[in-house]
Amino acid sequence: MLDAAIILLALIVLAAMFLPQLRDRPKWRAMVTPLASIIGSGFLVLGPILEVRYGSFAPLAMAALCGLGWFFGAAVRANIRAEEVPDTPVIKRIEEVAQLALAFAYVISVAYYLNLFGAFAVSLTPWNTDFAARAVTTAMLAIVAIAGFSGGFKRLEQMEYASVALKLAIIAGLILGLAAYFGKVAVAGDLVVDAPTLGPWDSLRLLFGLIVTVQGFETARYLGKSYDADTRVAAMKWAQMLATAIYMVYIALLAYIFTPNAHNLTETAIIDMMRVVAPILPAMLVAAALAAQFSAAVADTGGAGGLIAEFSRGKIPQKAAYPVLIGAGIALTWTTDLFQIISYASRAFAGYYTLQAVLAALQTEGTKRYAFWALAALGVAITLLGIPAEGD
Repeated sequence: MLDAAIILLALIVLAAMFLPQLRDRPKWRAMVTPLASIIGSGFLVLGPILEVRYGSFAPLAMAALCGLGWFFGAAVRANIRAEEVPDTPVIKRIEEVAQLALAFAYVISVAYYLNLFGAFAVSLTPWNTDFAARAVTTAMLAIVAIAGFSGGFKRLEQMEYASVALKLAIIAGLILGLAAYFGKVAVAGDLVVDAPTLGPWDSLRLLFGLIVTVQGFETARYLGKSYDADTRVAAMKWAQMLATAIYMVYIALLAYIFTPNAHNLTETAIIDMMRVVAPILPAMLVAAALAAQFSAAVADTGGAGGLIAEFSRGKIPQKAAYPVLIGAGIALTWTTDLFQIISYASRAFAGYYTLQAVLAALQTEGTKRYAFWALAALGVAITLLGIPAEGD
């Protein structure tokens, strides 16, 4: 019965996402891009990491991550509002460096997305090995490079809304399954309350290393060709609030129904956990992972290529940048693991957010200016101190 209810809810949400009254609303369309990025890959790996490393404090850790995302989002929103003010040479230069930092962050995030793709692609097959996952990742990176170089990105980017709709539908089904299982465990008096496995300092540094899992709100800033400043600011706020609500419910349900096991902390740990909740969920999560990771990788590869072309003032054509970017992703795939890539990506995005906070501080007055300078200092700390989750 639970499997049937999960499938039914997912289908209802999926159908609702394609209703013209919703799909064609400009504010909703503007909100979909940052929302898709924020609750993309992080949703799949974050639950097990927080549950294992933070125990019963996992919801508090999730709230802290969402809070950090909100404050950095405030800096980006301030910069959106300041777009109509003529830039000084200093502002213009910092903006260029910020774009380069974002392009670098995108390169790492593409490796992150497609390494997750590879891990989930083989997770339910007889070939569930690190080598097989990396081989799949490498093949997908090659496909993205070829698509970008041959000009086939436009077709792939058209998949974005469909992949977002599928992902949200499956997340709705996942939360229903977790809620039902949570109720069952609670009635039996078997809720799990465990202590964190990390000390305060390492707990903080791990949070710094997980910033990428709530990243994505900044994409609203780069929709200027399609939406005005007020629409983009509102889209970012609503996307962050909805993503926070989803994340908090998800982590609050997950944190108290499983006994943390550090030895089972892998990229696809959520699959094994969901087998206990409902038999249908592992296959649904794999489908969500494959759709979400591929579309996100395409979007970020395109974004990185565009930013590099803009930074070089056209000296490096966008198409020519793709093979180099993908080459870097392949190198990361075969020289490190997913948890380290997550940490690298978090540091890269923290560097970008630091520059956004500096820009906001330079373009605002009064108390807000000091708050943005403090945020920039925090961004530097995150960039320098973040650590990986160290799966076993």
